[in-house]
Amino acid sequence: MTIVLFLIILSVLVFVHELGHFISAKRAGIRVDEFAIGFPPRIYGKKVGETVYSLNLIPFGGYVKIFGEDGEENADLTQTNVDMMQIAETDSARKFTSKPRYIQALVLVSGILGNIVFAWLLISVSFMSGIPSSVDGRYASEVQNPRLTIATVLPDSPAGKAGLKSGDVVLSLKDGTRVFSGSESESAREFIGESKGILHIEYARGETPSVVDVEPVRGIVAGKPAIGIGLETIGTVRFGVFRSLYEGALTTWDILREVTYGLLGFIKEAVLGQADLGSISGPVGIAGLVGEARVLGWVYLLSFTAFISLNLAVINLLPIPALDGGRLLFLAIEGIIRRPIPVKFTRAVNTGGFILLIAFMLFITYRDIVKLL
Repeated sequence: MTIVLFLIILSVLVFVHELGHFISAKRAGIRVDEFAIGFPPRIYGKKVGETVYSLNLIPFGGYVKIFGEDGEENADLTQTNVDMMQIAETDSARKFTSKPRYIQALVLVSGILGNIVFAWLLISVSFMSGIPSSVDGRYASEVQNPRLTIATVLPDSPAGKAGLKSGDVVLSLKDGTRVFSGSESESAREFIGESKGILHIEYARGETPSVVDVEPVRGIVAGKPAIGIGLETIGTVRFGVFRSLYEGALTTWDILREVTYGLLGFIKEAVLGQADLGSISGPVGIAGLVGEARVLGWVYLLSFTAFISLNLAVINLLPIPALDGGRLLFLAIEGIIRRPIPVKFTRAVNTGGFILLIAFMLFITYRDIVKLL
């Protein structure tokens, strides 16, 4: 079920991204030859008007084939003389490269904008439905039904080994004759720090209650026993439509900024040879996170989908060949030198970039699988 859900989410995000390119190209009068979800080989395809809509076997991606984007000419013009000349003239005017550079840039950036707008709508719907929020956060005075929640779990800690996860709601803590059942995170931390034996933890994951015994150890927190969890008091905030759209926009901007800073920091560390590849998740790792979000509830799943969508937007803006950012870079260079870059060169660079991206994705996927073994 988790894998199926992950593939559905990925397909929707790819669809939204490519739909942005598709709509802007059509609006600009550019011919679109194919709208594809996934990479070949093709499973199904149907031509409607001048565009082939296809579903391909490899689900990790998609594309819109825009006429003239890579300098190709129409190979289907097999009609006779006069008709061929008329069609050729019409198609020449509808080529991607025949449009002004600002139109080309708009078409390239529209997929990124599609992912951002989609994330904003998902976050806004989450606010309308009731989104998790800390009592110490931006909406402190508006939080309802606060509950003691595990925010983080240290790997290889007693809590981690016992199976506790981020998002679990702590219902009660028992230590011999002592019992804690409040929602105050600071009081709960003090209770754990004063424990002298096995800690009996009753918690809920989604709608499912569970019980686990954890033995606090020293060395995690200075001077007192701990089990390796970060606790926060988290409730829900719910707004009306217009407030939700406004707060959704603010939250989308905050996430975009954090993702961008994080990615730039990772790139800097990679250049210096200090990057931790273990902090990156590929399809397998993300699928696992989707499963965890599903267990916690559909609002968590919406929020996580929005987070993935914004990550895709930022990554696609990087000036890497085969990504939208790489094509925007070529477009900027053409504007500076005032002539087109040779088609053979751009094709070779984009093909090389695509191969490197696929190789990197396979490497990260391999690391994700190794972590599971």
